[in-house]
Amino acid sequence: MLTYASNGNRNHLAFKQLLLGTIAAAICASVAAWAMTTPASAQAPGKIPELASTSFAWLGGGEWRDPPAGMRGPIRNDPAFPYNGNNDRVGQQVTVRMGNWRDPVLKPWAAAKMKATNDEVIAGIRQVPFSAQSRCYPGGVPGQLLYPAEPFYFIQTPKQVWMIWQRDHMVRRVFLTDKHSETVKPSWFGESIGRYENDGTFVVDTIGLQTENSYIDNWRTPHSEKLHVVERFKLAADAKTLDALVKVEDPDAYNEPIYLAQRWRKVDNPLHETVCAENNLDHFNQGLFPIPEAKKFDF
Repeated sequence: MLTYASNGNRNHLAFKQLLLGTIAAAICASVAAWAMTTPASAQAPGKIPELASTSFAWLGGGEWRDPPAGMRGPIRNDPAFPYNGNNDRVGQQVTVRMGNWRDPVLKPWAAAKMKATNDEVIAGIRQVPFSAQSRCYPGGVPGQLLYPAEPFYFIQTPKQVWMIWQRDHMVRRVFLTDKHSETVKPSWFGESIGRYENDGTFVVDTIGLQTENSYIDNWRTPHSEKLHVVERFKLAADAKTLDALVKVEDPDAYNEPIYLAQRWRKVDNPLHETVCAENNLDHFNQGLFPIPEAKKFDF
């Protein structure tokens, strides 16, 4: 990752423009090379949807939506602490997210961990509980799909699909191979393998997810290293929206699979730069979760 000092001078602006131009050019080159050099017979099986472009991005995120009827849906807020977000009722006091640790889908340890994060808020230790989106942490899988207000992009090549978020330019790589590695070292985004189905659905299977500061939702629902996530991305018929249906399984954390849905809309949005950590300190002494800090220089 490239890093540089934010000094506000012309050289800094020129460097940012050069960096963003280089990234955009790389996206364009990758897509063009695939289209020009990869015959249909060599592509991943199934119909390949047009998810990647230098002229559009995908914008959505926020909370998980409900899955189709009959599927166990997402965990919600604790009924004892009604949640009012920034976009909720006019005149209502905005409140913080307090997860429903009593949800029967949770194993006892997972419920206790969720309750502990709620108790920190109740006791005044933190006025705002942990949120990957606001504290500059990767969202993990599938939590990264919840990043709101800022778009993300795809790069599609014959062997890999990249998902790049404008926020901190976080990159998730999906490998178009047939099976997982025999040994997977746990990491923020785990090991993701993907395939295209005949109806154009992009299916991503992920294992090997680390657990520290990693949650499947905005309510701080924890998971173990046995978490197994299957995401199904599907374009609408008019290609103006993208939907995902996510299946989350973790026999050590949940009593049954959890199904989550999300939707994004296609927007005209060039790749901008958002640096999360700049000036993102606890200026009002709210007990905010500290942002991550590098232990050594990148170069």
